[in-house]
Amino acid sequence: MSAPLRIPIPLRVPELGPSLGQLLVPRRISEPWVPIDDVREDLVTNVLELAGAARGAAARDQRDEVLEAVSRRVWLSAWENAVRRIAERTAGAVDAAITQAAECVRMPAGRRRARLLSGGERRAVAARLGSGAERFVAALDALEAAAGRVREASVLDADVHREWQEALCAAGRRLEAAWLALEQEVAEEQRRWAPEIDAVRRWRPSLWPVVAVWVPVAAILVWLGLVLGGYLPAPLWLATRLGF
Repeated sequence: MSAPLRIPIPLRVPELGPSLGQLLVPRRISEPWVPIDDVREDLVTNVLELAGAARGAAARDQRDEVLEAVSRRVWLSAWENAVRRIAERTAGAVDAAITQAAECVRMPAGRRRARLLSGGERRAVAARLGSGAERFVAALDALEAAAGRVREASVLDADVHREWQEALCAAGRRLEAAWLALEQEVAEEQRRWAPEIDAVRRWRPSLWPVVAVWVPVAAILVWLGLVLGGYLPAPLWLATRLGF
């Protein structure tokens, strides 16, 4: 008997807009202290363009191109790029606040530079901002597994195709949740660095250099005044110079 003919199932990419939720239309009580909406819009645009590219490939029956356009790799790359951009802005906003506070109290440039975020602190900011993406990454792992199964699916494997579509929508929902967690972390970074910025505002220059310089000078001037007033005897060298 000949093997049954396997007809590949046509791939249909679902609409991802409804799954993106507040990534498309944010609902906030107040605006973030760091501007992030342009990054959000770029992320949404990137995801929707990838979905559009996948639909175009599906219309041409290019299965590999469909699966690559909405693969785990491209989703994760789009997310990591957004996190990196916002982390840079957040660290930059903290540095700007520290610099402004330092300038207000006339902190020396060397001390001011020492207060700015180090490379390790900047990496820590990025790690905290991306820490809410665990479930998103898990959804991408599930998407990758579903893509592996649907790659060879036939028209008899409708359940496999539906599972892949559901995995795509789940990735969109988890991306929305990861973004909302990122927004919360951005707000938390402002609270985390507020004590450091307040400490800079409370900084005052040390008085010991003033004391070390002016106390001896004041003592010499007082002594000289007493000598010139005749209250103290003048040393020989001073009497000679003054003609006493």
